[in-house]
Amino acid sequence: MRAVDVLWFAIGSVGGHRLRSGLTILGIAVGIGAVVLLTAVGEGVRIFVLGEFTQFGTNIIGITPGKTSTFGVSGATISSVRHLTIDDATALYRLNPVEAVVPVIQGNARVEFEERNRRATVIGVGADMPAVWRMHVAVGQFLPPDPFESARAFAVLGSKMRDELFGTGNPLGARIRVGSDRFRVIGVMESKGQMLGFDLDDTVFVPIGKATELFNREGLMEIDITYREDDSADAVAAAIKRLLIARHGQEDFTIITQEQMLAVLDSILRLLTAGVAAIGGISLIVGAVGIATIMTIAVAERTSEVGLFRAIGAPRAEIRNLFLAEAAILGSAGGIAGIVGATTLVWLVRLGVPNFPLNLVWSYVIAAFLVATLIGLISGLMPALKAARMDPVEALRAE
Repeated sequence: MRAVDVLWFAIGSVGGHRLRSGLTILGIAVGIGAVVLLTAVGEGVRIFVLGEFTQFGTNIIGITPGKTSTFGVSGATISSVRHLTIDDATALYRLNPVEAVVPVIQGNARVEFEERNRRATVIGVGADMPAVWRMHVAVGQFLPPDPFESARAFAVLGSKMRDELFGTGNPLGARIRVGSDRFRVIGVMESKGQMLGFDLDDTVFVPIGKATELFNREGLMEIDITYREDDSADAVAAAIKRLLIARHGQEDFTIITQEQMLAVLDSILRLLTAGVAAIGGISLIVGAVGIATIMTIAVAERTSEVGLFRAIGAPRAEIRNLFLAEAAILGSAGGIAGIVGATTLVWLVRLGVPNFPLNLVWSYVIAAFLVATLIGLISGLMPALKAARMDPVEALRAE
């Protein structure tokens, strides 16, 4: 029997038991669809998180107080003997590869203008912040390059903060109260959106020197720097390390390059995607059991048919291939149905909720289809071998 004849015979056998075949295909489709959807969510989250971190550029290095073995949150002070200081930030300017330095202090304070007020995030930074964090001024100007310690009481508002305090009015030149101090508004930033849940638009930016007084802080939460793009991140990090050790006497700080952070994040998030794919794959076991059950029943019901094939001279290998083809068709059809259903759902979600992090991983989609076909073959192997080993006389007698 030709391969084409085997295929058509198997399709006819599957179509002859539509309800039974349909339920088996549905079981495989649910498993494959779960794998495709879960990996789409995992990959979407990975791309979203990496995009959130790379929006500030790739030639940025963060320095936090305290020595840690992995990157952590801003402001960590684990085992810190000496705080990072404004003097440290000033010293970093002298390093040759460094282009910009931003000392950072973050806190929460009451912000008032006339009768309007709200609790908001207040960030103390330096004049280089727009260049380092890749933010742009929409109206007015950013903080002037005053010395860190003697900066004037200026403030720059995030776009949402401007709307909350001034509505459609012009905020430039207005005096606002931040905590117990008064600041003159000299600029408004363009909308930047959120970064890992932190709203940069609902923020007030003030000079770092004023922020240390406002929050009564001795040390900085972090220092961010940018360096020339043609320089190596490792070389710049090594230069920073030598300078700060010379100033502190020991390595009581943590240097985090963007490359290191992205590499760690990428590996973790890829592992997460593979993990959720494995969880979704568990449902394929149910589909495999379904195919094995259906094929076992099919062999039992078609004993006389098998005997007839054997009686007219069909070799055992051909009988085996007939039942394997049926099992493969069931698995492949389930895989196709699951992939079509999952990709359609992803498309609909993207259409309805464009910001929802979903991204199809086509390598997983193709792998899911191949796995579905393989599951069909493996699940149908034992029933197919059983059919092939039947004695033709005993099989015909079963009629």
